[in-house]
Formats: sequence, C-alpha cells, structure tokens
Amino acid sequence: MIKVLVAEDMHVVRAGLAEILDGQLGIEVAGQAADGPSALEAALRHGPDVAVLDIDLPGLDGIAVAGRLRERLPACRCLMLTALDRPGLLRRALDAGAAGYLLKTATPGELASAVRTVAAGGRAVDPRLAERSSELGENPLTAREAEVLRLSASGAGAREIAAELFLGVGTVRNRISSAVGKLHARTLVDAVRIAERNGWI
Repeated sequence: MIKVLVAEDMHVVRAGLAEILDGQLGIEVAGQAADGPSALEAALRHGPDVAVLDIDLPGLDGIAVAGRLRERLPACRCLMLTALDRPGLLRRALDAGAAGYLLKTATPGELASAVRTVAAGGRAVDPRLAERSSELGENPLTAREAEVLRLSASGAGAREIAAELFLGVGTVRNRISSAVGKLHARTLVDAVRIAERNGWI
C-alpha cells in the first residue's frame, strides 16, 4: 500500500485529490494539509511514501517543503502537482529533490500512475514541460539576484530589500542591474516579468 500525503490550499481541490487517490488500487491517503508548515508537520507525523504538493502553498511553498523533506524525511518522495507550467519551476522543483512534476490538467489515471512511479523510485514529469525546460536553458540568475527580483516583484524598494537581506543599498542596486542585464531586459519590471514567466523566481 502506497501511503500518500496531499498538500493543497484549496479545500475543494484537496478533497477531490484525496478522493481520487483513495479510490485507486494500492494507494491510501494518510494525511492532508492546507499549507506548507502543516504539510511538513503532517509528513513527519504520518511518514508517507509520497507527498503530493501544490507549489503555491501558503506559509512555505511546495518547492521549499520538498527541499526540507529531502533532508528530514528522505524516504518520502515528492510529486509536485500544480497549474504552473513554467519550465524554470520544474528545474527548481527537481533541484530541491522533487521526483515528479505534474500539471493539474492531468487525468486521475495519470496522477495515480505518477504516484506509483515516484513511489517505486522513478521520476514522473509532464513530457511537454520537460521538453520546454530542455529548450529554455539554464537559469542565468544567481540565488541572490533571484531573491532581489522576487522582493522587487512584491513591491519592495532598494532600501527595503537591503534591510531584508542585510545588504548595502548599493549592493542591491548592483544585483538588480546585473539581473536586468543577464535577462536582456529593458527595465526592472521587464526583468521581473521574464523571470516570473520562466519560473526563475
């Protein structure tokens, strides 16, 4: 029996996923969670074989949850289930330790098959997204540049970002300028849009 944790912030979607998976032969939903911290706590409590994680979880996103589970509960394999078909997010999820990445347009059969594949030690990735990811190339941003762009996207100015990251204002401006240049963007707003579209932030 494959024990599964379902982490999804939308109640109706979470209940539907749990019902679909519970109805599959050899799969049992051992726990559910509505946010990132609860998903981590539930995984540590129930010890599932597979954690099905939405990326946009409140409190701690699904990619961060996957990274922490890799460290704290390596026997639990993570399958990202999301509406976000951004190649950069796929890369970030796999780098964080996720074993699968499926879009919410998948059929119940495809979801169950992905859970079984991941539980057996394999990798399950939406084939169209995998192809787009290979065409995209590597993320040109450093971790700090991505963080500065992420904070800029939320509306923070250079001084706020500097305070948040314990950096000098000049350093923040240099990182913004570097990110804009690497993404061949015209402005900071354009750089944020490019980075978000590709899933790099």
